[in-house]
Amino acid sequence: MENYDVNKMPKKQFLSAQIDLSKFEKATDEEKQQQDIMGESTTFFKDGMKKLLKNPLAVASMIVLLFVITVIIVAPMIVPYSYEEILTVNGKRDKGAKNLKPFTYSKEEQKFIANGGERFPHIMGTDEQCRDYFIRVVYGTRVSLIVGFFASIIVLIIGMIYGSISGYAGGRVDLFMMRVVDLIYSLPDMLVIILLSVVFTNVLSFKSGSFLAALGTNMVSMFMVFGLLYWVTMARLIRAEILSIKENDYILAAKSVGASPVSIIKKHILPNCLSVIIISTALQIPSAIFTESYLSFVGLGVQAPMPSLGSLANAAREGLQSYPYKLVFPALMICLIVLSLNLIGDGLRDAFDPKLKR
Repeated sequence: MENYDVNKMPKKQFLSAQIDLSKFEKATDEEKQQQDIMGESTTFFKDGMKKLLKNPLAVASMIVLLFVITVIIVAPMIVPYSYEEILTVNGKRDKGAKNLKPFTYSKEEQKFIANGGERFPHIMGTDEQCRDYFIRVVYGTRVSLIVGFFASIIVLIIGMIYGSISGYAGGRVDLFMMRVVDLIYSLPDMLVIILLSVVFTNVLSFKSGSFLAALGTNMVSMFMVFGLLYWVTMARLIRAEILSIKENDYILAAKSVGASPVSIIKKHILPNCLSVIIISTALQIPSAIFTESYLSFVGLGVQAPMPSLGSLANAAREGLQSYPYKLVFPALMICLIVLSLNLIGDGLRDAFDPKLKR
């Protein structure tokens, strides 16, 4: 058998698609390394987070939000007052500690400090009930954030399940479920909250000292309204995504191998709706916080003495001419939280929505 030289190209035949390897050069080590870097594997979440961290507004908002969360967690461990504690000196109520300005002491506190006692400063002053205002703003921020995150979880779970079933089933099932959504859209949420508050006040009774008792029936009714009404937008968004995704070939392949509808939705459809789910959930949190603050402002929020940013702003409104700074603190906190969460939501939309050009 004649020896064959692998480095020697055979003669090219007429109309042959043979490639002349002599016209190509071998890749250098630098080019190979560059190709390795360009071909680095990543995931949808990692790629989205890299783009999110390149957004300066979103990063600044995350820093502000992280600072606020750190303050509301650490402050109660440092400040010796509670949100319902009326200031006392030597075991007696300090009547002069009413509506103090920030970083000021009453006359009784000044005498106490002059005699060698120690007194933690009132960072934001005191309110009309002789309670430390800073710790009340801290607890009010806690309540608002808890309501926002809890409401977003309720909306996410109900909206995702309802929208997935409606979009995947299609046909008459989808038609009926969307008419239910249209019906819920027509219900006035404020009226429902008022009606539920009146009903729950006479029906529900919470254990004294429990978290639900501290929140009151108004807050419980508001959670019920979030669960009953506010999930419809999430359901519509997920349904629209599923209607387009379920026509893809990989869904047909999953059906052909006998995959159940639940398995198809969980493993193939919802992961491809991840961008819509993340963005909608992130934008729902500030909406819920603003709704809670508004309801607390009009007296349909948390039950006294538990503070909320909205109830604090409503209480400060009565002494606006004499003590305007008392309105500034809760209003500024609401603005910081809502603005930060909105900017983070916009950043998540820009980072995770594949339809947007970056």
